[in-house]
Amino acid sequence: MTEQLIITLISFAGTLLGSIVGIFTASKLSNYRIEQLEKKMDKHNNLIERVYLIEKHEAVIENKIKTAEHRISDLENEHILERKI
Repeated sequence: MTEQLIITLISFAGTLLGSIVGIFTASKLSNYRIEQLEKKMDKHNNLIERVYLIEKHEAVIENKIKTAEHRISDLENEHILERKI
């Protein structure tokens, strides 16, 4: 009877130890994967912010181009009017 009890306790301890080690290993792997995803999200968010700034800058440049085109058009019209006079 004592041999069976000792074998049972050793089996229980081995199973318990194996389960605990498995849980810690899975936890470490999950934490590592979460950290990697967070890094990717940070890169993505940084890209979104940069694209927003580029679009904002592009809108300013487009406005300047429209203004320049309007000025050129006015100057051409003035030049045409001066020729007619």
